[in-house]
Amino acid sequence: MTGPERHLARFPIPRLGPYPDRPRPYPPGQPPHLPIRPLWVCRACGQPWPCAEARLLLKVEYDDHPVDLAVYLSGLYHEATHDLFRLNPHDGPTPRELFERFVAWGPYRKGLVDPPPGHG
Repeated sequence: MTGPERHLARFPIPRLGPYPDRPRPYPPGQPPHLPIRPLWVCRACGQPWPCAEARLLLKVEYDDHPVDLAVYLSGLYHEATHDLFRLNPHDGPTPRELFERFVAWGPYRKGLVDPPPGHG
């Protein structure tokens, strides 16, 4: 392989888990706040995805369907963990950091709590 093919061969191939197709672009005609895989950065603002704008738009879009949002976020958490670990298994985000990033802010979740001293 030479040229661009060689460069792209270093990235893992995304798996067949949930496709990150939400949130919808807002306002219409603007770049959507969707992730670029396998890096999981926002294609609109360059921040780690889900960025603040994506979180807000997802909460609005799934306002009447919180269980659907929880399932969607959990599936993307699984996919991102796989992609990011394959890219950098030694210095990438920890599972706890990814859980906070993808799942903990969504519905039915509380942030992780460290056990009291002497219980862990």
